[in-house]
Amino acid sequence: MGRGGPPGLGGGWAMTTQPLSNPFALADPAVLKGLLRRHGFTWKKRLGQNFLIDARVLARLIDAAELRPDDGVFEVGPGAGVVTRLAATRARRVVAVEKDACLRPVLAEVLAGLPHVEVVFADVLKLRLPDVWGRFHDCAGVKVIANLPYYVTTPILFHLLEAGVRMDSIVVMVQREVAQRLAAAPGSKDYGALSVAVQYRCSVERVLQVRAGAFLPPPEVDSAVVRLRVRGEPPVAVRDEQMFFRVVRAAFATRRKTLANALTGGLEWSKELCAAVLARAGVDGGRRGETLSLQEFAAVADAWAALTAT
Repeated sequence: MGRGGPPGLGGGWAMTTQPLSNPFALADPAVLKGLLRRHGFTWKKRLGQNFLIDARVLARLIDAAELRPDDGVFEVGPGAGVVTRLAATRARRVVAVEKDACLRPVLAEVLAGLPHVEVVFADVLKLRLPDVWGRFHDCAGVKVIANLPYYVTTPILFHLLEAGVRMDSIVVMVQREVAQRLAAAPGSKDYGALSVAVQYRCSVERVLQVRAGAFLPPPEVDSAVVRLRVRGEPPVAVRDEQMFFRVVRAAFATRRKTLANALTGGLEWSKELCAAVLARAGVDGGRRGETLSLQEFAAVADAWAALTAT
């Protein structure tokens, strides 16, 4: 018999029958295809479903998560449970969120006999994550593992980082160009609002490049595994975090504009206020937003806070 998820998390259950014997078995494409065929599963392109079939990549991904026996794992997008099975051998508790309810019988077979694993069939963006985190009350830390399609990578990362829940790290499989954006430095073509927002909250480490052939079906582009270590404190102190992110978004909203024009247009500042803010921050308004470091964005936001304080 299974049990439901926590309040507000309908669609979850715990596994109670016998598991597959080898946690790497599903990295064999023949085994995975047979499993999916048995349950009549068909891929949904709109969900960006690509299941990992490379045992070497699977091992490297799990190693990157640095799981300990007393850790909890929150997995986004378990798919056929390839990563979930292996994570369950190393962690105290695993909660996986899967959007496609058609994978219910697949995951029931793959994760059978693992009472410390729970699957919730829901859109992770609609979940209240503090409710989910109640499942990790007996865990020393929580590690996030995610395989994210391109179209939802940014919203899901922001949803995780802004949820106000404790996380040690996020190990994420993303398209290669997204990995480049996450780790990009100021002045590079890949540097943008996502780079600033993630680097404000995490240190970023690219772990592994992953060829398209490591997935079933293969995506059109290569991917990468990135480890985000969640910071205890941001690398820069800001007086008004909300304004910090407003400045960042405005600066990147129109990349061809100068910083002064981007801020006056995006934040509806007067030219006089913008000039005073940038002068106090020591930042040249003729620069482009993509050349500013985290420290300079913080200086602009703090200058605004100082000049508008009442």
